[in-house]
Amino acid sequence: MWIRRKIVIRKKFEVPIISVGNLIVGGSGKTPFTIALAARYDDVYIISRGYGRQSEGLIEVSRRGRILTDVKQSGDEPMLMAISLPHASVIVSEDRHKAITLAQKNGAKLIMLDDGFNRVEIEKFEIVLEPNEIKNFFPFPAGPFREFWFSKKYADIVAKEGRDFFREVRIVDPTSRMLLITAISNPQRLDPFLPEGVVQKIYLPDHDYFDEEEIRRLMNEGSAQSILCTSKDRVKMEGFKLPISEMKLKLEINDAVLKRVDTYIRNSMETMKVK
Repeated sequence: MWIRRKIVIRKKFEVPIISVGNLIVGGSGKTPFTIALAARYDDVYIISRGYGRQSEGLIEVSRRGRILTDVKQSGDEPMLMAISLPHASVIVSEDRHKAITLAQKNGAKLIMLDDGFNRVEIEKFEIVLEPNEIKNFFPFPAGPFREFWFSKKYADIVAKEGRDFFREVRIVDPTSRMLLITAISNPQRLDPFLPEGVVQKIYLPDHDYFDEEEIRRLMNEGSAQSILCTSKDRVKMEGFKLPISEMKLKLEINDAVLKRVDTYIRNSMETMKVK
């Protein structure tokens, strides 16, 4: 990655592109950050790799809020973004260039790349999310970093949790006995937000899918009254006839960050008008 950043020539597209990424393996809030940011604009296209999906190639997940596929084809995070953003459009594709071209053809005024910091061949405005505490600065596998930690100098904004953005969690339909079941990376990060009444915790691999009958069996074993899961998990439980308590996460983004993003978009559009 360090060599690529030095030698790759970036392709510039005639549309503002914002990347929301991170340098650390695992969850850092990219999806809720992207949702919170995209909700501020019209005709936004979000482009994602679609990790964990049971499909390949380019797939339109939604177009201006209309859902066009199912979660197994889209992946959990793109489907969550599609459901959460009724005025945006979501595309999954391994080939980001192809997806950007389609978004432009469909009239996108703004494109956001989910987890796009490593796509160094694309000219874009870079936002890198950083956890509030980092204990190990080594690259993977010795540490949590995808590349050298100092690569964040290539970002336009390094948004630190607790300073530049904040998490708010509320529990929808809680019960007195809940079975926590989740398929997210670093699931222990949910601990500070867990309510009373969690009788057992079941952790599955990131992006994994759920078996309704297996969950029912676990609920019966633990005498649980409901499942407790994240919104990312819940999109993969569509049609489940089980009581669900949902951890709804919302991100509040610092005004200073939002102003810098707005300035980038405004300047990009003015430059394109001149051309």
